[in-house]
Amino acid sequence: MKPEDGTLHVFDDAAALARGAAEWLTDRMRDKHGHEARIALSGGSTPKPVYEALAQPPLDSRFPWDDVQFFIGDERFVPTTDPASNYGMMLGALFEHVPVSDRNVHPVPTEGVTIEQAADAYQKVLAAVYGADTLDPARPLFDVVLLGLGDDGHTASLLPGQPVLGVTDRWVAPVTHGRTEPRVTLTYPALNSAAHVAFLVSGAGKRAILDRVLSGGADVPAARLRPTGTVHWFVDRAAAGSRA
Repeated sequence: MKPEDGTLHVFDDAAALARGAAEWLTDRMRDKHGHEARIALSGGSTPKPVYEALAQPPLDSRFPWDDVQFFIGDERFVPTTDPASNYGMMLGALFEHVPVSDRNVHPVPTEGVTIEQAADAYQKVLAAVYGADTLDPARPLFDVVLLGLGDDGHTASLLPGQPVLGVTDRWVAPVTHGRTEPRVTLTYPALNSAAHVAFLVSGAGKRAILDRVLSGGADVPAARLRPTGTVHWFVDRAAAGSRA
């Protein structure tokens, strides 16, 4: 069975999913043929093996590191050294092992600023790289957005029942309730401004919510995403269930 929206890629297990998604991402970046690309990375346990695959042969030498600007879809408002930091995870899994310039990696500031200041600063970084303060539907902010899927249907830090779901006039917003630690997240306008959105979903525990979203149910945050480009679902058989 195909999803209501997008293309479903089913892999035998989580390891195969990670390799497949890493190869797909590398191919998308190579498609740019030397033109600068922008990626929004996701935190979480499923994307981590994807980053580890990118940092290992043969992809580490195929990926065009100099031509890609890396951003973070959402971040917990904790120091980079905190185990909960998405950027900290990305450093250990990817950035410390590949020839990428610090100028090409854009973490969310989480120290020495308030959470509101962090969101404002990150929006300014995005606008500077994009070259405008207003998004043009014909010119996506991101070439690829990687996303996870929470058990409750959240993606990035677009959490069920939180005011951030209604934010349409900002690309970045603070999320101060709904989880133990406050967060900074890209909003729907920013996430929707993408040539490709790729969801990474693994494990039997995600089967129910994945089926709910793929069936077109718009009552959870992930199902409300409406990107300008294509949507891809990279899932393992445990999560896919009868859709495999």
